Amino acid sequence: MYRVARRLTRNGPDAEDLVQDALVRAYRAFGRFDGRYPRAWLLTILRNTHINQLRKRRPDLLEDELAQRLPARGEDGRLDGTADQAFRGDLDPIVRDALASLSGNHRAVIALIDLDGLTYQETADFLGVPVGTVMSRLHRARKKVRTRLEANGITEVHR
Repeated sequence: MYRVARRLTRNGPDAEDLVQDALVRAYRAFGRFDGRYPRAWLLTILRNTHINQLRKRRPDLLEDELAQRLPARGEDGRLDGTADQAFRGDLDPIVRDALASLSGNHRAVIALIDLDGLTYQETADFLGVPVGTVMSRLHRARKKVRTRLEANGITEVHR
């Protein structure tokens, strides 16, 4: 939960507070939990808690909920925020640029599935979209990254 909260808030202390608030809400709602998909249930509570906190702080900035949760681009076109170290860390600059070139929806799916290790169902629940949408976005995102890498001279790696 902390890793996802860190990605949402882009700040360590805020992420800790968000996780604590979400766990308190989960504890209060535990009687209504059906026992299926506990990780997705907790992450949904986390997301909703984050949205509620944003509404209290900045009600006019919530028009694009996904944009609030994903790294934004600065004037130089690079990703902003400290929470997106996975996109910036030890990755080759060409790979980093390929990931940065993705739309917010595609970057979100890659981040949640490939970096955070969520399942398709958990990602779908977290984003509030059907599983099929997650699968198609992931396919398109990986295809765009692959095309961009091949255009930069990086050949396909055989599995």
